[in-house]
Amino acid sequence: MTTTLPVPPPVAQDVPPRAPAPTPAWVRPALIALLVATGVLYLWGLGRNGWANAFYSAAVQAGSESWKAFFFGSSDAANSITVDKTPASLWVMALSARIFGVNAWSILVPQALMGVASVGLLFATVRRWYGPAAGLLAGAVLALTPIAVLMFRFNNPDALLVLLMVAGAYATVRAVENGSTKWIVLAGVFVGFGFLAKMLQALLVVPAFALAYLIAGPPKLGKRIGQLLLSGLAVVVSAGWYIAIVELVPASMRPYIGGSQNNSILELTLGYNGLGRLNGDETGSVGGGGGGFGGGGMWGSTGLTRMFDSEQGGQISWLLPAALIVLVAGLVITARRARTDRQRAGLILWGGWLLITGLVFSFMQGIFHAYYTVALAPAVGAVVGMGVALLWARRRTVVAAVTLAATVAITAWWSYHLLGLSPDFLPWLRWVVLIGGLTGAVALLGALRLPARVAALAAGVSLAAVLAGPAAYAVQTASEAHTGSIPSAGPATTGGFGGGPGRGGFRGGGGRSNGGFPGGGQGFPGGGQGFPGGGQGFPGGGQGFPGGTGQNGGAPGGTSQGGPQGGTSPGGTSQGGGFPGGNGGGGMRGGGMGGLLDAATVSDEMKALLEANADQYTWVAAAVGSQSASGYQLATGDPVMAVGGFNGSDPSPTLAQFQQYVAEGKIHYFIGGGGFGGRSSGGSSASSEIASWISENFTAQTVGNTTVYDLSQSAGGTTA
Repeated sequence: MTTTLPVPPPVAQDVPPRAPAPTPAWVRPALIALLVATGVLYLWGLGRNGWANAFYSAAVQAGSESWKAFFFGSSDAANSITVDKTPASLWVMALSARIFGVNAWSILVPQALMGVASVGLLFATVRRWYGPAAGLLAGAVLALTPIAVLMFRFNNPDALLVLLMVAGAYATVRAVENGSTKWIVLAGVFVGFGFLAKMLQALLVVPAFALAYLIAGPPKLGKRIGQLLLSGLAVVVSAGWYIAIVELVPASMRPYIGGSQNNSILELTLGYNGLGRLNGDETGSVGGGGGGFGGGGMWGSTGLTRMFDSEQGGQISWLLPAALIVLVAGLVITARRARTDRQRAGLILWGGWLLITGLVFSFMQGIFHAYYTVALAPAVGAVVGMGVALLWARRRTVVAAVTLAATVAITAWWSYHLLGLSPDFLPWLRWVVLIGGLTGAVALLGALRLPARVAALAAGVSLAAVLAGPAAYAVQTASEAHTGSIPSAGPATTGGFGGGPGRGGFRGGGGRSNGGFPGGGQGFPGGGQGFPGGGQGFPGGGQGFPGGTGQNGGAPGGTSQGGPQGGTSPGGTSQGGGFPGGNGGGGMRGGGMGGLLDAATVSDEMKALLEANADQYTWVAAAVGSQSASGYQLATGDPVMAVGGFNGSDPSPTLAQFQQYVAEGKIHYFIGGGGFGGRSSGGSSASSEIASWISENFTAQTVGNTTVYDLSQSAGGTTA
């Protein structure tokens, strides 16, 4: 009997990982074309924006001359007060200005390059799990979003904020792929530095990042939680080191923290730039917010339709309906997949970013501007790219084909509606978009049975139709100059969906539509023809200015017809009053609202006056409000003190401090006009007290159209 020995099983061999699919030949040329086109769009004619937001340009100029001003984000090189944000964005621009000089291009080119980098990084992030076509679509949507075009050509902090948030999303994606502690901690670092760009707004993406990793991260639950705690610690450290330094440096050794009432960056973080933005309780602000669902206020109506109203619609909402539709469809498609499924994780990450940020913007009752919505643009692009990729892969099924067709049809109709809000802007385009979109939608339904080439043609027609509207707005935005504190993209609009306000704000010193400011009426926030607070006047009630006493205004300190100083004072120069710094007739100088929204226009005579003997003074001049001061500082290159910070409502300097500066010969001139004094929101009245003291003790002179007080001379003509 023969015994057969058992044959041992073969030794298991390590199976090499499957090589990634080769990149199609068309991807690299397509990506290069996308990035080059984005660069051209963002850099084309960039110099026409000049100083853009002079508030930040003046801080860049200061940072290019003083490292102390650079670190703290001071408004002037003599370090009287900071801007009302953390200064990371200023650091980038100030370094550029140190290398290339202080000019519009050195300030704005870094912003444009951040936009190109954001588009490229978004492509790389979406491509990892959804393929190059989805990544290209996501990048194109971001690049063509009108408000993104505006903000990547502007010098607000939003450009750096968006880039860092997209970088955080990329790091989270890498962490989900391999459970890497390094990558999830790096995501926290990016968010922390995003905080240094624009404070608490950067944290809105944290729940989405954390949820995506908590659900789909490869490690066991306990380890995932521990990794997320480390990532949270990275956020705190990356942002907190700066907060700690500023808080620990004695107030006498640093500038005043602009936007705070107690010279505290913690107060600024948690108050004016924190909870105050949510509940409208912002001490020092020029007005309050809306009130709950559908409530109205200075910053427009709140509620679920806010992102779709005529104020925000043309800025961000072109593909927002499409993003919401395909997000739901994508979550349904991936619902039964494994916990670690990457495609569903991508929908959680980007969909969470979109929903959380969108809802906060929709219901926040404090200061809100349309340009904030640029933070939604990467999420809209990513969700659209991912959702379309999922549906296109299933286009032979009835449900997917119908969903794709409905998405295209609804998006085309919405573009038709948004284009209709600007009836004089390419009136033929809205019909082309509508007809092209509906044609593409019908053709997509036929993709169930049609050959692949015909389906691809239908997809191309649909894509062209849904991107034509935002692309037209994008080009129009890039072709027009934008300056001031409240920029907005695209052509002027009329009233629209949801009863929202007409396109408000100022661009280049002028209103952009029938609405004036968000909030209604023909004039300014709060309704009617007036300013915040009602009536025809300024904050604080009545028909006058902050602290004013006459029927037609005057200025801080009170100066109009019935005022104690007759017809002139630091804030106004004629019986007609009007705006601070005006010369009668209610006209605006320096961009309106007393120089609050845009820098002052400086005459040659005024520039020569300030530059004379400038090296003998710490500040060649002082002016109420940062925007008013910034115009003179940028014109002369010399420090100008912004009394009261941005709104003129910060207690910096106090009257006693200002009097001491004058006695020590540190300030040469005081320039009339600017600011609101914070009377309507509990802010400091120091700027009004200073203005009153100056009008009582010094003699006014008019240089060009500007009221000026020589603080080196008393009212009697002798040295002060």
